[in-house]
Amino acid sequence: MDLGLQGKTAVITGGASNIGKAITVGLFEEGVNVVIADVDGPQAERVAADLNATGREGAFFVKTDVGKRDQVENLTKWTLEKFGQIDILVNNAGWTANEYFMKKPYSDFEREIELNLWGPIHCIRAMAPSMIERSYGKIITIGSDAGRVGEFKEAVYGACKGGVIALSKALAREFGRSGINLNVVCPGLTLPDDPDDAGINSLWHSDSPQNKIFRDEETMKKVVRHYPLRRHGVPDDLVPMVLLLASDLTSYVTGQTISVSGGYAM
Repeated sequence: MDLGLQGKTAVITGGASNIGKAITVGLFEEGVNVVIADVDGPQAERVAADLNATGREGAFFVKTDVGKRDQVENLTKWTLEKFGQIDILVNNAGWTANEYFMKKPYSDFEREIELNLWGPIHCIRAMAPSMIERSYGKIITIGSDAGRVGEFKEAVYGACKGGVIALSKALAREFGRSGINLNVVCPGLTLPDDPDDAGINSLWHSDSPQNKIFRDEETMKKVVRHYPLRRHGVPDDLVPMVLLLASDLTSYVTGQTISVSGGYAM
């Protein structure tokens, strides 16, 4: 099926690894110019180089911490100067570390809020004006089922993800008259097949004892029993839904929260 995405421009935050990388690759393969906004420069540069090596010079990297407003504004300025427009924004960058609420340091709370809630706010505020001017834009935020149902050891992270769900619904009402669609895609536990592709912010790279479940086969067998499809997600599971929401095939879909999580949240 032709999604009609060829020649469009997308910004993908956290686009160098895990879910973000899969989305970056999926969009690029549909003919989209992709701008990878990430803090992991070496990984992002490798992803861009690998994509451009396929014969189309359409992948670019702009080092960006989405929790910093000035860096997001620089990202937006760079993209508009390069391409003249931003058709698609994928708010994917995020971070958490599983820990009991009363044991987690405040510095972790602050970073979770900065990346998972302020990040999408900064990006939408910076990029929406150019979309409004053109009466066109697709804004897709990667949420989490933790924001829909609450999740053990993910209290503040879940609060942020619930926040971006509410943010997207409110802005879908506000921006609808300008032809902009805002939707949220919520994964459950999603881990790459290759730990080396997890990215520097991945739970796989945490030394916390609580995060050993992501590397312990027997424990993971118990975890996936909570998923009707009896497996955790992989990054490629999210790509078809993101591509569909980025296309005009879903031009009448806005303000929606869609779980892609093997039935974990219904």
